[in-house]
Amino acid sequence: MQSYGGDLRDRAHLAEMVAQVARVEAVACDSVHEAAWLERNLLEADMPPWNRGLGGEETSIYILVDTRPHTAGVRPSYVARFDGVVGFGPYLGGTRARQAISGLHRAFPLSYTRDRLTATERDIATRRGIGPQSRERLAAAVISALDGTNAEAALEALTAARDRAAGALNFELASRIHGELAALEWVTSVQRVTVEGGGDHDVCGWADGLAVTFTIRGGRLNGWDQRGCSRSSVARASAVTPPEWAGFAQRNAELAATLIRA
Repeated sequence: MQSYGGDLRDRAHLAEMVAQVARVEAVACDSVHEAAWLERNLLEADMPPWNRGLGGEETSIYILVDTRPHTAGVRPSYVARFDGVVGFGPYLGGTRARQAISGLHRAFPLSYTRDRLTATERDIATRRGIGPQSRERLAAAVISALDGTNAEAALEALTAARDRAAGALNFELASRIHGELAALEWVTSVQRVTVEGGGDHDVCGWADGLAVTFTIRGGRLNGWDQRGCSRSSVARASAVTPPEWAGFAQRNAELAATLIRA
């Protein structure tokens, strides 16, 4: 936002837009990943005339966890088709998703439990004490990292691997693992504004005479409205706000009220 108040340089076409700004509204998200998805949703729902690209440049991607004997492993997918596998996502950023997959393989090498391995893979699996009997344990570890119940285990394993590499002066490997760590933190961070198979909700919060109502359609938060009103006039809307969204709505109503006063 600060960049719009200074020299626009090669974005001189935005000067007309800046001159028309009447007020700034903001939404506080729980992670950078969530904020990136909210921006994507807003651009796709109502393409502003000043934006040159529909929806941004990041790729939407899923991560699949396959526990079948012949194809066990973790892999990316550009489509939400989870036949025979456990799917997670969508995530915003193909590069990050692939780095996260690399990190998960480093921490929990599920693919080394397949029935058919190359000679090199068999050697690595043997040295690490991994075999078909490890499949259930490793799959559970990967799934718990991606569903948020135990992401710490994967992050701790990668942190230890990075530190070992740095201690051995293998800085290139340490840098690669550091990137995997950052990517895994991205995909496991809180992100609720884009949910695969999600429903429709109107999420309402109220603070200091101002109501903010967020619209969620098909699992995507894609817009909001704020208006001055009494608390009693939005009591019904607040009552039907899903509990998991209550804190989000209240926090952003308080933020909106603060910005209005400013």
